[in-house]
Amino acid sequence: MSSSLKQTIAVVLSGLFVAGAWAQGTTDKFPGVGRNATPKEVQAWDIDVRPDFKGLPKGSGTVEKGMEVWEGKCASCHGVFGESNEVFSPLIGGTTKDDIKTGHVKRLMDPGFPGRTTFMKVATISTVWDYINRAMPWNAPKSLTHDEVYAVTAYMLNLADIVPPDFTLSDKNIGEVQAKMPNRNGMTTAHAMWPGPEFGKNTKPDVKAVACMSNCAPEPQVRSKLPDHASNNHGNLADQNRLVGAQHGMQTESKDAKPATPAAAKPAASAAPTAILDKNGCVACHGMEQKIVGPGFAEIAKKHAGQTEYLVGKIKNGGAGVWGNIPMPPQPSMSDDDAKAIAQWLAGQAK
Repeated sequence: MSSSLKQTIAVVLSGLFVAGAWAQGTTDKFPGVGRNATPKEVQAWDIDVRPDFKGLPKGSGTVEKGMEVWEGKCASCHGVFGESNEVFSPLIGGTTKDDIKTGHVKRLMDPGFPGRTTFMKVATISTVWDYINRAMPWNAPKSLTHDEVYAVTAYMLNLADIVPPDFTLSDKNIGEVQAKMPNRNGMTTAHAMWPGPEFGKNTKPDVKAVACMSNCAPEPQVRSKLPDHASNNHGNLADQNRLVGAQHGMQTESKDAKPATPAAAKPAASAAPTAILDKNGCVACHGMEQKIVGPGFAEIAKKHAGQTEYLVGKIKNGGAGVWGNIPMPPQPSMSDDDAKAIAQWLAGQAK
């Protein structure tokens, strides 16, 4: 055996030994505490989709199916045609057929057109698909199937006149759709915030990050702060945020704050079926007292005292016009017992 072959074998064996020791060390680093994640557990969290479509799962969905899902789970917040309402910014609009040809949205450079919709700004369809898959609907993220995500994305593309009404979006043809995105050429990697290349040839970054390795200053804590006179104008922020993600909302309600409605009109907090409200996502759109997307529970209780059957119907079937133009989607997955418990509580007839 040649000396060079002996050296090669020694290096390979040494590498295997180190790898084995490292793997054993990761398992036994904290004996009795936790375990390594299984491949399926990692897969459940590793769901991001890149602009080159790596990570995109197989599936398909039609525009027609997307309209059905949209009207049932999306329209209450984003409008029937993606125009949204007073709660959220519009998703669709501001793009033209010429934008689809050029890949640059002309109105983004027009100071006389102040609106900035999602499809005017987004450069990659993978971003739209990925966000819907991870975060929508607001009150039940990750509840859509992959085929439903494809369908909803197809419906939005049709609303933006990027694909025809009979189109079926799938993992096979999504690359073709990317080639038609109105702002596909609007993304840049020259991140000189000011001045940017649009205003001259200066592309030097305005900030140059250098990692501190020794004698570093304390890490700054960055946060926004509302002035005291505005801190509780729209209710307690901590009650309006979902308990996921980094931002949970600060407590903006003072201890001596006066109730917004008479005490007699409020549902008693101790009687509130909080577990049922949380399970069915009701608190994503309704605060106990304050309006979020829909009216606060206290206001509903005041207006519909004693109307249990009416409230059951509204909860199960949805509707619009009673509290403004924002529709409440139907709740077909909610059990009759849950709907009745909520209705009895709001009507003041809970046992």
